[in-house]
Amino acid sequence: MFTGIVQTQALVVSNNHEHGVLRLVLSIPVQFIDKLELGASIAINGCCLTAVKFYSLDNSSLAHVYFDVIDETLNLTNLGKLKIGSTVNYERSMTFGTELGGHIVSGHIHCTANISNIIHSQDNCKMYLTLPKKWQKYVLYKGFVAINGASLTVGETDEDGFWLHLIPETLSITNLGNAKSGDVINIEVDQQTFTIINTVENYLANQH
Repeated sequence: MFTGIVQTQALVVSNNHEHGVLRLVLSIPVQFIDKLELGASIAINGCCLTAVKFYSLDNSSLAHVYFDVIDETLNLTNLGKLKIGSTVNYERSMTFGTELGGHIVSGHIHCTANISNIIHSQDNCKMYLTLPKKWQKYVLYKGFVAINGASLTVGETDEDGFWLHLIPETLSITNLGNAKSGDVINIEVDQQTFTIINTVENYLANQH
């Protein structure tokens, strides 16, 4: 489980795709592998992946972390679109005593959305995301949603998508600061909202 509070941005240094598996190698500041163990879960752009190898680089403040990503995950997320030099959001899994500054995030991506409009101002950034119709009902005004793993509050909604209002801190810590119109973003809707809506719909359907 994760909090949706992105810890750092990681740089894609290798992305070899062979035999239905993408071997993804990321470069990160070395402190972000402190006490990391093989098999640990790490959210990459909000997608829960397993660390299969990692090491610090000699005479450097950087480390490399390796992940194997299967085709099913590539089809559901934006990880298959990553190129060498791309940046991704990186969050280690929760531990007991972790401050929950965002909301509970599972790391299981529900869908992707397209950025169709970005409006920059002096103090913030507005971003409009177009969402697949089947997922729109789970995105509610002032509710939570994880965007590339970042826990954010939903702005105005309509039948096609929703707005985000991003402060400079979010733009600097996450890869949303480099986002542009046409980019594909990973979406995880709030699990509590998902469960309530599905429960109510199932109850009403069974009343007929």
